[in-house]
Amino acid sequence: MTPARHHLVWDWNGTLLDDLGLVVDCTNAAFASVGGRPVTVDEHRVRFRRPVADYYAEMLGAAVDEEAYGRLDRIFHDAYQVGLTTCELAADARAAIAAWPGSQSLLSMWFHDHLVPVVHTYGLTGHFVRIDGLRAEVGGGRKAESLRRHLAELGVDGRSVVLIGDSLDDAEAAESVGGRAVLYTGGVTDPARLYASPYPVADTLTAAVRLAATL
Repeated sequence: MTPARHHLVWDWNGTLLDDLGLVVDCTNAAFASVGGRPVTVDEHRVRFRRPVADYYAEMLGAAVDEEAYGRLDRIFHDAYQVGLTTCELAADARAAIAAWPGSQSLLSMWFHDHLVPVVHTYGLTGHFVRIDGLRAEVGGGRKAESLRRHLAELGVDGRSVVLIGDSLDDAEAAESVGGRAVLYTGGVTDPARLYASPYPVADTLTAAVRLAATL
């Protein structure tokens, strides 16, 4: 039976793709370029937030203007592209995608031209009615506006949408269009932060899909 909220939007990085270790390594490469100290995986999960420039400023102890953030973002993404071959899908990603009875799409804040071929490499393209990444030269912003554009292109009412992602920003984006979110503890955000939020939380992607079907 198709759930009332019949369209599922998946997040990619930290959700379907298990890339947390790489993300922290690339963050540390960016910090090292300006003499910043490295962060641990646990610290990153506790303190990371969007806009990413605000997180960088907090961790570096100095203001990060648009130009400085652009340089850091390029260092991050250059390192990310090199290390991407080390990443795998989340253990139950394929099972979770297969378990959803309605339509599905993919929305990432990673660059669109890099995202699309990688999703294809994993053999997932055919599961999604639309795949959108970031169409800009610099990333790090919030997801809400990207989600609005994504749903407009699909012709999908936000009130019929559930988004599964790994950050509070994902949930806030879903709320901004009248949708709901289920947050996954395997990604960028410390599980305690997610469980302290008002949003449904799951420790596996298959559990997240089961929760999404009840919303």
